[in-house]
Amino acid sequence: MDKLYKCQIEHLKDYKGIGDPPKDYDEYWMRARKDLENASLEYELKRSDFVSRSCDAYDLYFTGVGGGRIHCQFLKPKRIEGKIPAVVMFHGYWSNSGEWSGKLPYIAEGFCVLAMDVRGQGGLSVDNGVYKGNTQSGHIIRGLECDNPDDLFYRNVYLDTAQCVKILKTMDFVDEKNIFATGASQGGALTIACASLVDDLKGAAAIYPFLCDFRGIYQNNFKNPTYEEITWYFRQRDPNHLKEDFFFERLAYIDIKNRAKDVKCDILWMTALMDNVCPPFSQMAAYNNITSNKRIVFFPEYQHEYLLYSGDIILKFFLELLES
Repeated sequence: MDKLYKCQIEHLKDYKGIGDPPKDYDEYWMRARKDLENASLEYELKRSDFVSRSCDAYDLYFTGVGGGRIHCQFLKPKRIEGKIPAVVMFHGYWSNSGEWSGKLPYIAEGFCVLAMDVRGQGGLSVDNGVYKGNTQSGHIIRGLECDNPDDLFYRNVYLDTAQCVKILKTMDFVDEKNIFATGASQGGALTIACASLVDDLKGAAAIYPFLCDFRGIYQNNFKNPTYEEITWYFRQRDPNHLKEDFFFERLAYIDIKNRAKDVKCDILWMTALMDNVCPPFSQMAAYNNITSNKRIVFFPEYQHEYLLYSGDIILKFFLELLES
C-alpha cells in the first residue's frame, strides 16, 4: 500500500486541472471585490440558549452581497484580556454550522469562533436570489443560465466568507492580524475561497475541498451524488452538449482551482486518497495552483469521512502560526 499511494501522489503532483479561467476572470472578481467593499459590516447578535461555563454564545446575522440574510454561530471566551485570535468555520454541502460544543476546543485556546451557515442550505441563512433556469438540482449550477455570470450562486457565497472576516475585524477584542479559516468538503472549498479574497488572513486549513476542477470531474466520468447536477444539467437542459463550452466556462468563475491562485496565506491541506466524493485529482488541481506557503497531509486508507487526528493537526497548525 505504501508504494501504491506514493505512486498516486507522484502522478498528481503537477496536475493543475482541465481548462483555463475565462478571459475576463480577473475583471469578474474585481467586480466581486468591489461589491464586497460596499457591503455593510453591521450585524445583529442574539443570545443563544447554548450553555457553557467557558464561553458566551450568540446567533449572529448580517446582510450579505445581494441581500441574503446570513446566519452564523458566534462564540467568545467569557474572559477576554486584550485582543484575541479568531477562527471562521465553514460546513459541508447541504449541511449547517453544526453543534455549538464542537467549537469549544478553540475557545479553550483563547480564540473566538464564527461558524457560517451557507445561504439556502441546511442552516438558518436565507438565500433571496432570483435565478433563471434550474433551481431544483443543486447549487453548483444555480444561476448558470442567468444573463449575468455575477448571478452564479457560489459567487456571493464566496463573498459571504470574506464578509465574515471583515465583520470579525470590526470587533474591538479581535486581533485582526490573527484570523484563521477552516472547513471540510464544501467547507474546505469555502476556506480556500475565503483565503483568496482576504489578503491578510493568517492561515487556513482545508480538508478535502469540494468544488474543484469541474471539467476534470466530468471528463474523468466521476459519478457521485455531490456532482450529479452536472450530469443532470446535460440530460435535462443540453442533451446534445451544444452549450458544453459555455457551461464549463461559466463554472470556471467559481472553480476553486482558479481561486487558489489568489491565496496569499499559509495553507494546511488534507486529502483522503480513497475519497469517493471529492476525488484526490480534483483537490490536487487546486492545491497545485496555490503559490503561498503550503503543506499537505495525506490519509491513504481514508475516504470522504472524519480523518483521525485532523482536528489536532489543524489546532497545532494555527497555534504555531500564532507563535510565528
